[in-house]
Amino acid sequence: MEEGDERAAKGFWVASLESLTPPLSIWRGSPNSNTMKTGTLIKIAIVGPESSGKTFLAENLAAHYNCLWVPEYARGYLEKFTQPYTQADVEIIAKGQIKTEDSAAAQSASHPERSRRMLICDTNLLVIKIWMEDKYGNTLKWIEEEIMRRKYHLHLLTAPDIPYADDPLRENPERGEYFFEKYEQLLLELKLPYKIISEKKRVETAIEEIGKLI
Repeated sequence: MEEGDERAAKGFWVASLESLTPPLSIWRGSPNSNTMKTGTLIKIAIVGPESSGKTFLAENLAAHYNCLWVPEYARGYLEKFTQPYTQADVEIIAKGQIKTEDSAAAQSASHPERSRRMLICDTNLLVIKIWMEDKYGNTLKWIEEEIMRRKYHLHLLTAPDIPYADDPLRENPERGEYFFEKYEQLLLELKLPYKIISEKKRVETAIEEIGKLI
């Protein structure tokens, strides 16, 4: 069974560029907008250091709400690499991430079942910004602008308080706390809505916080 088929059998969707239609409309309201009560798409972004449970959380939330989730574009892109990636590759990843997200948003927003008009995003451009700044000492202007333009009802910031899972694509096994602080600092600086997800009851905590929006 292919990965997408296996996840579909669990009762939720996985977004991919191949399976999604072009974007039709994207939610642009403020996090406090009362449009959340009228069936408008609710967007949740999961951010945080590597190996802090972002994908696990995304999968479980999508299963709980029976909704679409957008996987990390970087993984599928870099798994095919046999040479070191460059900043140009990270820009391609950024564009791929938002293209997948926008297509998934359009599909989710138009779903006939109101309860499924939710989108779970496993990472977003905040992750790309912090990645670029740490590795290359700078980020791109369009990424900064797009971060300010794109809106999410809530960011779930995953804490690095679970065992680190080694992975060929992961680069910073000893810097989890450093990056966690960078993410929180950026969320505060941009005045973005967020909740820290830590310790054992990560999924339960996330569901509780999302429940305050719906």
